[in-house]
Amino acid sequence: MMSRRALLCYSVLCGAGVLWSGGLILALALGHRPVDKVVVVGVAALLTVPGFAAGILSNRRGYRTQQPRRLWALSSWVPPHVPMWAALTTGVIFFGFWLAIVLAFFALEGNPGINADGAYVLDRTTVVDEATYERQLDHTQQISLGVLGAFATGGAFLCAARATDHEPG
Repeated sequence: MMSRRALLCYSVLCGAGVLWSGGLILALALGHRPVDKVVVVGVAALLTVPGFAAGILSNRRGYRTQQPRRLWALSSWVPPHVPMWAALTTGVIFFGFWLAIVLAFFALEGNPGINADGAYVLDRTTVVDEATYERQLDHTQQISLGVLGAFATGGAFLCAARATDHEPG
């Protein structure tokens, strides 16, 4: 069993993942690329994955969770001691990341690449200018950040919910 302090640390780590992913999605939407794409996704994964895994495991073991009895009842998805505002805020943030993923998929026009002759292409056949190529790279990065941000949102919520539970177990 993980200590409450460790779960709170994981929750803060996932919270940093939410801010990192959300901030970079916003930067990409505004046309800025402040950090290299490998670093962006790597840092987001390092901030997200440990906390998400800890949240899933601690909730699964602590609450002996099963599928909710009623699919759309919030109380069947959220531990009873968690305030409703926290659950709703988490849902709104999660929806924001989901929307970022969907919008990036709609805007994606192909798989960006560079030919041997240095031409920017989509799907190895459509030659495009550098700006279009860069924008398509931004969309693929936005999808990765959206997925990691959604996981970070869930991890932060799950770790905090388990860490603040005052019942024995």
